[in-house]
Amino acid sequence: MTLVALVRLRALPCGQPAHLSRATWQHGGVTAATHSTLFPRVPDSADAVLEGLDPEQRAVATALHGPVCVLAGAGTGKTRAITHRIGYGVRAGILQPSSVLAVTFTNRAAGEMRGRLRQLGAVGVQARTFHSAALRQLQYFWPKAVGGSLPRIVDRKIQLVADAAAACRIRLDRGELRDVTAEIEWSKVTQTVPADYAAAAAKTDRETPRDPAEIAQLYAAYEELKRERSVIDFEDVLLLTVAVLQDRPDIAEQVRAQYQHFVVDEYQDVSPLQQRLLELWLGDRENLCVVGDASQTIYSFTGATPDHLLDFRVRHPGATVVKLVRDYRSTPQVVRLANGLLAQAKGRAADHRLELVSQRPAGPEPVFTEYTDEPAEAEGAARRIRELIDSGVPASEIAVLFRTNSQSETYEQALADAGVPYQLRGAERFFDRPEVRNAITALRAAARFGGNDALLDDAPDLPSQVRAVLSGKGWTPQPPAGSGAVRESWESLAALVHLAQDFATAKADATLADLVVELDERAGAQHAPTVQGVTLASLHAAKGLEWDVVFLVGVAEGMMPITYAKTDEQIEEERRLLYVGVTRAREHLNLSWALARSPGGRANRRPSRFLTGLRPGSQAVAGRAGAAGTGGVERGSWTAPATAVTEQAPRRRQRTPARCRVCGRTLTDGGEMKLMRCEDCPSDMDEGLYERLREWRGEQARRSGQPAFCVFTDKTLIAIAEAVPDEEHDLARIPGVGMRKLRRYGADVLALCAGRDPAEGQDQD
Repeated sequence: MTLVALVRLRALPCGQPAHLSRATWQHGGVTAATHSTLFPRVPDSADAVLEGLDPEQRAVATALHGPVCVLAGAGTGKTRAITHRIGYGVRAGILQPSSVLAVTFTNRAAGEMRGRLRQLGAVGVQARTFHSAALRQLQYFWPKAVGGSLPRIVDRKIQLVADAAAACRIRLDRGELRDVTAEIEWSKVTQTVPADYAAAAAKTDRETPRDPAEIAQLYAAYEELKRERSVIDFEDVLLLTVAVLQDRPDIAEQVRAQYQHFVVDEYQDVSPLQQRLLELWLGDRENLCVVGDASQTIYSFTGATPDHLLDFRVRHPGATVVKLVRDYRSTPQVVRLANGLLAQAKGRAADHRLELVSQRPAGPEPVFTEYTDEPAEAEGAARRIRELIDSGVPASEIAVLFRTNSQSETYEQALADAGVPYQLRGAERFFDRPEVRNAITALRAAARFGGNDALLDDAPDLPSQVRAVLSGKGWTPQPPAGSGAVRESWESLAALVHLAQDFATAKADATLADLVVELDERAGAQHAPTVQGVTLASLHAAKGLEWDVVFLVGVAEGMMPITYAKTDEQIEEERRLLYVGVTRAREHLNLSWALARSPGGRANRRPSRFLTGLRPGSQAVAGRAGAAGTGGVERGSWTAPATAVTEQAPRRRQRTPARCRVCGRTLTDGGEMKLMRCEDCPSDMDEGLYERLREWRGEQARRSGQPAFCVFTDKTLIAIAEAVPDEEHDLARIPGVGMRKLRRYGADVLALCAGRDPAEGQDQD
């Protein structure tokens, strides 16, 4: 990848520190790995920097030359270890502050690192995010490398994607815009160009929000718009920095002369693009220290991969490897549960898991609670939280963690009802979400016009009226396939549908107007000041945080693991996500699940498979042997291991280029790919079948209150009428059908193809 292609815009030996006695670190001398006093005393010497470190942390701090890999479990003081490493090197005169670049992934983490370095007397060290460091270099070198000033960075990428969609005449709703934007971001951090997107998505078994050919088309149009408007996006900052360093050896040497030592935090989360930038910063040197934990890899959907961490000893055979397993955050009871979760894990990351050893006094056992339904679960958590606060536990030291943001509304309401202040982290409040605001506006309008609203003609009761109104806002009886913004939006609308059902059950004569009043009251109560409150957060947003008390809610099949996690790799990432949640707790850990969604509903749910053998009354599951386990140091002795055979999910058949079944030309247009032929090639469509399918589709759309194309598009109906499938697997092969629609409509469609009435097909099935 060249700059021209991307830019069309105008040591010394380490001294031996004094020996640290065992009593110092094992019997009270070690300060908590994740805590520090507000105004600590700056150490008066290099050796003083090492005081209070345990043996493994000390080994990290004194390993100042050559490649160093720190495998650090949750709560083991990884940030402490690497900042003391930098601090010790600077105070000992071995590292020049201006020659050190420490990079991490969030501004919060970079700020914390700078604060700790300042407390250690290591002033002048650069601690930045990857993007911040790259942007600084790009701004400085752009006039020399390209000329002029750096192009403007777009504030809202999603608007450019919308403009690209308009240029391609592709309609995208708000959720689809967000999902396509995420796909473009993934493509860029994995260094995938538009022409290769479809193949890359197929190779990685990626669930795409639209036809891959359409996304590739949108991606190409998006890049063209950026060039026309002379703007760049967030990912371009890294791409352009890579291009400059690759194309201009003189600039690369200037950067390498400035920075001699590199430290990378959260190394399990680096993307291929970030890894390439790191390699260009390093050149042929090996003064690199990385720290990470493969068991905390939870961002694979963004392009993050633990492979760089797990392959570190392959790329750097002489690396010093240090394993941190002393957990200073959590009690032995919490740590035992965390270790138990990973003991059942599969795959490559599981082969390198770390067995934590708690350094804290014993605490209470984790509490596992089963509830009859979700409202009861939320009320139970709120009641227990109220008791904890009344007993003196600060609300800010309590967190409720859930899998999806759509779960927050139930807990927001339960905490508000219990008089408990709360704050949402990493997500908009339920009633502040655009899809929820739009839905309530639509419900209010329907309530106002009443009988004059045609949507409500065939909706005799409140739940059906709400379903009819929200079907025009994106709600469907079945959830959309995959994850992403479209799924999150659907979950929010589904929460409103469920709320309407519960409201109608509690108040039999309730009207749509009554429901709108109820929603307004709930929204108003939510906006009360919530500073210093209980934290409500998704498990992803909770990464890097910790609390004295953690409630892990909704730990049931279908939510943990999430229902759209299908492959072994996806299931294992869900397990790691739960592991991250468990390890957020310092002392009190509560895990719960509900047997039914709503009061009186079918109790057909069951606890998460991840809890089997760990919760009371469940049968033990044999764990895996060979954990990375004990902490320790291997100084420059790692050699590249033989390639291990790991347990992985069966790969789906790699997609081959779609070709016209008439003339053989390669197809790229999404509509043509659905037909499996060129638009202008002759069709052998069964006209009568096509008309029957159209009539059937119209009836299905009327019943569900959704547009006809949401059942099947015209192109898909044409493809069915041309193929006339007589078996389910033949129907499944037709683009635009998919497993969800196959389950829902397959029997009807096959009956129509066989010349029968759909009802006959269902009876026979």
